[in-house]
Amino acid sequence: MRGAIRTDLVATNDNPVPQGADCRVLTTADGVELRFAFWPAGLEATRGSVVLLQGRAEFIEKYFETIEHFRQRGFSVIAFDWRGQGGSERLARNPGKGHVRRFLDYHGDLGAIFSAMRELAAPEPWFAVAHSMGAAILLDRLVRGPIPVARSALCSPMIGLSPDIAPHWAEVGASALSRIGFGRVFIPGGRSRSIATKPFDNNRLSSDFSRYARNAAILAVAPELGVGDPTVRWLATAYRAMNMLADPSFPPKIKAPLLILASGADRVVSTQVTERFAARLKTGEAIVIRGARHELMMERDFFRDQALAALDAFIPGGGERSQGDDDAGLIAGALTR
Repeated sequence: MRGAIRTDLVATNDNPVPQGADCRVLTTADGVELRFAFWPAGLEATRGSVVLLQGRAEFIEKYFETIEHFRQRGFSVIAFDWRGQGGSERLARNPGKGHVRRFLDYHGDLGAIFSAMRELAAPEPWFAVAHSMGAAILLDRLVRGPIPVARSALCSPMIGLSPDIAPHWAEVGASALSRIGFGRVFIPGGRSRSIATKPFDNNRLSSDFSRYARNAAILAVAPELGVGDPTVRWLATAYRAMNMLADPSFPPKIKAPLLILASGADRVVSTQVTERFAARLKTGEAIVIRGARHELMMERDFFRDQALAALDAFIPGGGERSQGDDDAGLIAGALTR
């Protein structure tokens, strides 16, 4: 179910495309077409490459400001739209439905992106910065074998949903409805309208009016990039993935250096579940940014600058330091400067 696949990037007055963009379409091993874009570093001395793994219902254009931040630090950047959203191939007849057959299918997207990075000779070392759903996908992939990423940073990872959006019966209901053939329908009350176009007042994503309005303006110009609420099948398979991540035996399996940035006022995912997860890690830690809402890269400067300081301390690009206490000291110092 192809849907509208974009082969370009959408610019608005408040959100120009960072210089040097190379936007393409690739095909995954199971035949799904994904939109991705590559940017060279903004400095002559390249320090490596950052791959951005967005959250559910997002699109590349939301991250232009973040992409430029990493470029100006000397990193090449690659960003892409997961299957079923943004400018990539949709998986339901109604393109407004956020649908996937199973979460493991997202691993194919990630593998295809790593292959594209090799073909583009993206400078090494490689680093992953993942948000929400993208963080959940990356965590699952990290325990299934090595990936070509030196360090991974997670922003508001989707390890457990906030009670604000997930009533206690949601998991059982989604699983039951999916089993009896209703997997492709919207979750109860769901519709095609993108969450990014809903009123700013009392929104769950960001307390920054300008950035929130900027993202809504992108969808006003290119509504086909938006996706609405998820399907029953998406929710059922998401719960299975989150239950695996939240199991106490899961975090110690992760061997790669990991930084988790949690949002203290998150009403999309559960910060409490994230903190419990991080406490069991052997090669990582969590920093809670008090008062921040779910989308740290789209938050007010007061919160966003804290997140970027931690990312900049964790992803130096030179590969000369080992993970552990040294990282913790650098990150703590960056947040208290």
